[in-house]
Amino acid sequence: MIARIYQPSKTAMSSGSAKTKSWVLEFVPNEARDIDPLMGWTTSDDTQTQVRLEFESENAAVSYAKLHNIEVTIQVTQKRAANIRAGGYGENFATHRRGIWTH
Repeated sequence: MIARIYQPSKTAMSSGSAKTKSWVLEFVPNEARDIDPLMGWTTSDDTQTQVRLEFESENAAVSYAKLHNIEVTIQVTQKRAANIRAGGYGENFATHRRGIWTH
């Protein structure tokens, strides 16, 4: 069994960093999915791809994989720099602004 360990990125629908602190272990599919001839849905006999385990740290995920003899690849995600303005959000509505406000 081959699995990958990674930290999920933030969703496109949010600006926050919720659900990005944990580490995830997911199994890599062994074969391509088939198309069901009757319904047209994709199907697979590989049930390991449905397993998704979350861990508090990368070390916990790696030690779990070693304990259960799972071959893993670790994907390192690139962190974005925080965009913090000096005035914060309230600066958009400041009354002491010198220039013309445009958005």
